[in-house]
Amino acid sequence: MFSPKFSLNNKILANIGSIEASKAIIENAPLVPAYEAKFRQEAILRTVHHGTHIEGNPLEQAEVEKVLVGEDISARDRDIQEILNYRQVLKFIDSKKDEPITQKILLEIHRLTTKKILKTNDSGKYRHTQVAVTNSKTGEISYTPPSPAQISELLRDFLFWLNRATWQEIHPVIKAAITHYVVVAVHPFLDGNGRTARALSTLALFKEDYDIKKFFSIEEYFDRDAGAYYAVLQKTSDQSKKLWERDLTTWIEYFTQGLASELDRVRQKVKTLSVDARLKGTMGQVPLNERQLKLVEYMQKYGQVSNQEWRSLVPMVSDDTILRELKYLMKKGLVRKRGRTKSAYYVLK
Repeated sequence: MFSPKFSLNNKILANIGSIEASKAIIENAPLVPAYEAKFRQEAILRTVHHGTHIEGNPLEQAEVEKVLVGEDISARDRDIQEILNYRQVLKFIDSKKDEPITQKILLEIHRLTTKKILKTNDSGKYRHTQVAVTNSKTGEISYTPPSPAQISELLRDFLFWLNRATWQEIHPVIKAAITHYVVVAVHPFLDGNGRTARALSTLALFKEDYDIKKFFSIEEYFDRDAGAYYAVLQKTSDQSKKLWERDLTTWIEYFTQGLASELDRVRQKVKTLSVDARLKGTMGQVPLNERQLKLVEYMQKYGQVSNQEWRSLVPMVSDDTILRELKYLMKKGLVRKRGRTKSAYYVLK
């Protein structure tokens, strides 16, 4: 039976503590619904872009955004298809967060990942041949995964553990880290193993109520230093030991550090965009458009906004429009006006 081998050290505990602190702030931040939706869309964009870029997809984030909204771009069909596929994968895992994680779900994630990229006989199916992972620079074999005959049994053993390990027995983030590693190490498919592993790992988080409003993208952390990502996976994959006997501590340190770093970045942004919490307590959430939010953010940061300041803050927008936005904020009880005419300025209440 699968039983992960790792040690809970100070690094992992510190990372988990940081994750929990960020999670609490993000989930309780007084963001208006429109901006929660915007955060989720940004996270989807970053996940799709970095989750495919780390595998060699050359499209820039701006191009990925165009693909996701249905615009035409000049690129290889395969590169565009990878983007469309990974967006479907994210929709799929979101629909499965209340179900046990099964081999059927794993295979469907792979099928969606490799749709129109692999042959039908290979997409959504375990590989039937032995493969070897080679170093892209030297051409030398860096990792030999288990044989095809072992794949189904290994994953059945792992998923049995995954679906039964409770929150009290093992922290959800550590479970997600282990999920990522196991899929990569078993290497069950001819192609698309990395994307499938990261998606299944994300599903493992979602199942444990660690979706954290779906504001984050750990793929961006991995992609920012892909060399480190692959190096830690390689270091963990000590082939002198059987798969279930490998020490996963270093990988879990890396994974938890990545999620802690990403959530800290999101936390800082959420705090900046959140309307002051004391206002939420007395007024509830106030719907703000983008211009209104920029004005509120500026007043939060600098204490006030004047006529001269708002002209540089929202260029290409008329004074009359900005005055209407400020009147709305005053009507909602968020802002008060001080001074008169050209010397007037606005502050948060």
